[in-house]
Amino acid sequence: MEMLINTGILILGFVLLIKGADFFVDGSSSIAKTLLIPPLIIGLTIVAMGTSLPELSVSVVSSLQGNNELSVSNVTGSNLFNLVVVLGASALILPLNVDDRVLRRDFPISILCAAGLMIMCYKGMCIGRFAGTVLCVAFVLYIIYTVRAATKSRKAKLSQHDDEFQEAAQEYRILPMWQSVLYVIGGAVAVKFGGDFVVDSASYIAKSFGLSETLIGLTIVACGTSLPELVTSIQATRKGELDLAIGNVIGSNIFNILFILGVAAFLSPIAIVTANLVDMGVLIVVSLIVWGFCWTKKSLSRREGVFMLIMYTIYLIYIILRK
Repeated sequence: MEMLINTGILILGFVLLIKGADFFVDGSSSIAKTLLIPPLIIGLTIVAMGTSLPELSVSVVSSLQGNNELSVSNVTGSNLFNLVVVLGASALILPLNVDDRVLRRDFPISILCAAGLMIMCYKGMCIGRFAGTVLCVAFVLYIIYTVRAATKSRKAKLSQHDDEFQEAAQEYRILPMWQSVLYVIGGAVAVKFGGDFVVDSASYIAKSFGLSETLIGLTIVACGTSLPELVTSIQATRKGELDLAIGNVIGSNIFNILFILGVAAFLSPIAIVTANLVDMGVLIVVSLIVWGFCWTKKSLSRREGVFMLIMYTIYLIYIILRK
């Protein structure tokens, strides 16, 4: 009976996470559009952070409860899911043209973040409070850099009387200010409680079946908390907002490593196990492969999307057998 109840709580937690993130993104995006921000920047910042709220909630709650193993595996698993499943599925719908700014700036930054995290973890097999602070500071610097780039782009476009920024509003409805604020607050509250439910129920299920929290974090929790990225990117691709789809994934991955793990480590130092290092290595290798795909023709084709989904399937089989 307890297993059935916890399964129901897990599902309810995911619903709250997904819908809460959805409301948060709609509200914050409506506010952002009044500032004439281009689609790529919206994807790299507001949408990326909004769709990563489930990961933030799960990781922070895990740290506060002492389940740090779930925190690390959740971020690593979510980043892998975002990179190969979200982008792969989006490419199946419509080949993704990759903006040159993503190829030369944001994609390399995401790879460097993963590599830096792996080196940091390997040296001490732990992410302490100081390291967490460094990650958070790095995230703030990245946001400042991105916002400055957006400001320059905005001024240049406005001077040319370009209507690209007005077209950016097509992905999301423009809501009244009061409704936008309500969506942001309500979405954040739903994500908070959803994270509590997911962590508690997933930990119970893991222990009941004798599974490690690393395995649960890399599979059920990682895939579940990445559903907002998947839905957002697929919807953006279907509507032709390719910059938003790609920016959402790359921005989310950077946010997950720098801010989410940074905050989680600051709240409670995170112990690292060998399996975490292996998964980080897989993330780096897969990131390089996908980056290479993007460089070939400045796009991701349907064939490459299929290959990426196959890579993730092989990885899932590996981590299940590894248990």
